[in-house]
Amino acid sequence: MKTLKFLRRLPAYFAVLSLLSACNSAREAESADRADIVIYGGTSAGVVSAIRGAQSGKKVILVSPTQELGAMSSSGLGLTDSGKTEAIGGLSLEFYKRVYAEYQKPENWYAERQSDFKGRGQGTKAIDNKKKVMWIFEPRIATAVYEKWLAEYPNIKIFRNEYLDRENGVEMSSGRIKSITTLSGKKFEGKIFIDATFEGDLMASAGCEYAIGREGNEKYGETYNGYRADLRHNYHNFSVKVDPYKIRGDKSSGLLKYISDEAPLKGGEADSKIQAYNYRICLTDYEPNKIPLTKPDNYNPEDYELCGRWFEAYPDASPLIISRMPNRKTDINNRQAFSTDFIGENYDYPEASYAERELIVKRHKDYHLGLLYFWNTDPRTPKEFKDKIKNLGLPKDEFKSSGNWPYYLYIREARRLVGDYVMTEHDCLNEKATPEPIGMGSYTIDSHNTSRYIDADGFVQNEGDVEVNISKSGPYSIAYGSIIPKREDCKNLYVVCALSASHTAYGSIRMEPVFMILGHSAAAAAVQCMNTGRDVQDINYSQLASTLRKEGQVLGISKR
Repeated sequence: MKTLKFLRRLPAYFAVLSLLSACNSAREAESADRADIVIYGGTSAGVVSAIRGAQSGKKVILVSPTQELGAMSSSGLGLTDSGKTEAIGGLSLEFYKRVYAEYQKPENWYAERQSDFKGRGQGTKAIDNKKKVMWIFEPRIATAVYEKWLAEYPNIKIFRNEYLDRENGVEMSSGRIKSITTLSGKKFEGKIFIDATFEGDLMASAGCEYAIGREGNEKYGETYNGYRADLRHNYHNFSVKVDPYKIRGDKSSGLLKYISDEAPLKGGEADSKIQAYNYRICLTDYEPNKIPLTKPDNYNPEDYELCGRWFEAYPDASPLIISRMPNRKTDINNRQAFSTDFIGENYDYPEASYAERELIVKRHKDYHLGLLYFWNTDPRTPKEFKDKIKNLGLPKDEFKSSGNWPYYLYIREARRLVGDYVMTEHDCLNEKATPEPIGMGSYTIDSHNTSRYIDADGFVQNEGDVEVNISKSGPYSIAYGSIIPKREDCKNLYVVCALSASHTAYGSIRMEPVFMILGHSAAAAAVQCMNTGRDVQDINYSQLASTLRKEGQVLGISKR
């Protein structure tokens, strides 16, 4: 009977809780945190935006959904996608100088001597003693650099583990963001806002136009956009015939895992799919710092049967790029036909709820751990490749808050703003004059595979890979208009990671040095907007360009 009486009182109980919650929310709204610049996103771009804003004496709030800051630079991507290093300047270059300074400390070389380190950068020295720059680094060093750098500015206030309320958390007034509120009820008011997330969550919640997936080539007159089944690049595709069915040769048995039954589209045709995600896996072979890899709890070898059959057909397979980091660690990336890219398993991520995203992230982690175990134990794994990975384990001194596994999944592409100017491959290839440059990019036009399908001959194939070397055309300019929304969408917002670019152009722009370059330029522009009372669309560009050049930003490189 007492239980029944309690159950009858539950509606009133929850009504009181709801009232108390509403009162708490009202009090929190009244005590909103206010700043000149509010940045949402704890990526490398977000950190640099905060620092640049603070250097101008502005009050800055950095709101991060994650505890750890720096995103990919702090999560295993230590082999910097530098492109042409002469195109990297400003605070982006300052980051790599600070990395160099950290590695001048003897205590940061505990597993090997600096003179013995044999790592190589991408077309550059790993350690440039002449310029005092270092392009290769451990995640723990990147994390330390960001934290120490931010601590130099008392006018930066950081809020961690705060997720934007994407449904009701963006308050707009006369085409401007007035405040943002997180799921915990914290409210942040600002004059200028910067979206520094890979997902573009703030710009989407503010009602800005955006794109997801691949435009058709006809959209912007491009060559490398859209579906890519008719343009194979064998390095990341199946160059041998591999049967896709559970029972070989029997279509009625169904497909092996992670193969789509959708018919391929025409080459260059638009779709809503996005290039694959993966983790940049940091492992070590240094025994005193190593945690052995073990069989995952939910391991199922059937998940990797396609890989086993590929090994049978291609015994020379070596499906990992293993780049050496200091102290005998690795930055591991996808390579060849079946590797760490979890093809086709991220399509829902850009628009998914936070809970749904967490499930997608977990599936990626499970896939990676299972794949490492499969490679180490399946008898079909090529011996030469198995010998390369058999002594690797998780580093004890990395990612301590996430079980020694990288903090951040590599979100190579999600939403992309459709803003005041859309960067396309014509900009990246220097086939046109890009207006009002605020920085430069120089990396290969690079999209990872997007889907895995059955080809006309009845065998498995990947599609989506694009690798266009742009070294002949040289570094290219990135337009100011690509980081601002259209005027009718929002007048006080910058978007520095999910910026306005076609799928093809984004494949080159989406590199950590470039994100930091754009974070620097966006914050400098934000300061000018506040000082002059202008909307982001009405910037005095010549004044901004002059400021950026004085601060070491590279806005152009003469071509001889």
